[in-house]
Amino acid sequence: MDVTIGPVHPHQHSALGDMTARAYLDDGLLDFGAEDPYLEQLRAVARRAAEADVLVATDGGGRLLGGVTYVTAGTPWADIAREGEAEMRMLAVAGEARGRGVGESLIRACVDRARATDGLTGLVLSTQTTMHTAHRIYRRLGFHRVPERDWTPLPAVPLLAFRLDL
Repeated sequence: MDVTIGPVHPHQHSALGDMTARAYLDDGLLDFGAEDPYLEQLRAVARRAAEADVLVATDGGGRLLGGVTYVTAGTPWADIAREGEAEMRMLAVAGEARGRGVGESLIRACVDRARATDGLTGLVLSTQTTMHTAHRIYRRLGFHRVPERDWTPLPAVPLLAFRLDL
């Protein structure tokens, strides 16, 4: 599949927000389903794009396939990044594009961006315990578990931390 990664454009904000929300809902990643308050953040692409770097994957025809948010420590969207680290968040791939390397392309774009940034020593992410396919991709790309940084934003949502040393 021909995949191009680039910055999100304003005309893609709504579609990416809906795609991200749909991916989390369809995968059963939200405790409160369609009423989950996290959906607001997942759909807030315009705000994320103003405060962080939002990357999208598109096909040869410009069709939106997925997206990810890339942040550095100390910025509004960073959850676990420490000084000298970048973080990727809210990775989502459209259902019909899964299994075609789109997610991996988005992860690699974040890795490339982090490696190109002077002073960064690592790229971190949080992931739910049930996201086994994602865990395999992270490990294949060189990420390792950092269990001392696991955290629980809500009582029923334990998150695992992974880090790629740069």
